[in-house]
Amino acid sequence: MQWLMWRPRRALMALEDAVRSFNDRDYSMRLAADVDDEIGQLQDIYNRVADTLHSERSALFQQEVMLDLVLQASPMAVVLTNPRHRIVFANRAARSLFHTRGRPEGYDFQALLADCPGEMRRVLESDQDALFTVLVRGEEETYHLVRRRFTLNAQSHTLYLIEHLTPELRRREVGVWKKAIRLMSHELNNSLAPITSLARSAQEILGQPERQQQLASALEVIGERAEHLRDFLEGYARFARLPEPRPAAVEWEPFLSELRAVYAFELEGELPPADGYFDASQMQQVLINLLKNAHEAGSSAEDIDLRIEGAPGVGCRISVSDRGRGLSEDGIREAILPFYSTKTGNSGLGLPLCREIMEAHGGSLRLVPREGGGLTVDCWLPPREPE
Repeated sequence: MQWLMWRPRRALMALEDAVRSFNDRDYSMRLAADVDDEIGQLQDIYNRVADTLHSERSALFQQEVMLDLVLQASPMAVVLTNPRHRIVFANRAARSLFHTRGRPEGYDFQALLADCPGEMRRVLESDQDALFTVLVRGEEETYHLVRRRFTLNAQSHTLYLIEHLTPELRRREVGVWKKAIRLMSHELNNSLAPITSLARSAQEILGQPERQQQLASALEVIGERAEHLRDFLEGYARFARLPEPRPAAVEWEPFLSELRAVYAFELEGELPPADGYFDASQMQQVLINLLKNAHEAGSSAEDIDLRIEGAPGVGCRISVSDRGRGLSEDGIREAILPFYSTKTGNSGLGLPLCREIMEAHGGSLRLVPREGGGLTVDCWLPPREPE
């Protein structure tokens, strides 16, 4: 009789201990629900809940293991940071990219960036997705950064995805050069075929005095086709023989006035107090190309912004932003390849030429989707070396 009086109390104490085990994420405890009363029913409910939680935790654990295996095997560098910029997760590719010893979880991501190449550090410290190029062991390596913020455990986290594009770009460059050869072959044939045909006709006309009036027309067409061919080849030759830049001090106001005479734009922000330092004619060629692209992308002149930021010792950044059609991620990757163009009849040398000029100055060029639509092209120039 005394046992029956103590049973409810002992059962409730056991149930309390079992429920507390949930707080420790221990779902292995089970209760002996061998009496068909209210307490037995409560114990049975607990057992079923514990079975469900145990099953769900086991499935979640398997998913986490699978996800970790996938992320560790991914060639894309993946880094997750918490609100204090501490690294929460970094996969094998990220550890290789940042040359960390052991697992970097818990380290300050900002401190890790201090040892990165300058352009990589600038891009990762900025707040936008970007395509960028850095020099690694004397070789140019191209990367694409995607950054996303989301809430995890009621805290804001940042996810960095850094894709190494150099192997893919090299593969695409082979395809691009094949396309260039086909394009040049097609253009040469289109001009040489009529020139050859008309040259033969001109020879025949020379022996037929009654057709002498046709000779002038044939020679005119030959001249037009030869001029078209010369202009076509000159565009590619210009890309191949880009001269070394001759940097010099450049006053901003006269430089921008010359640009405005070619393409309209809105100046955003104040001009730097110090003069620029670059090859004025080459930088003018870069900005004319970028402004031309912005207008041709469907952006109105009022939505095309040019911004210049700079300070002694940190270099200068010139940005051209538009509200045009923009580019997809694949388009951004391919836009810097020679002969790639989304415009019919375009040579596809504009952006590659701009990139060549910037890199010849020791700087860089990167394409960034503009928030709200459109595209921003950032041109960075290094600081002037002390004389």
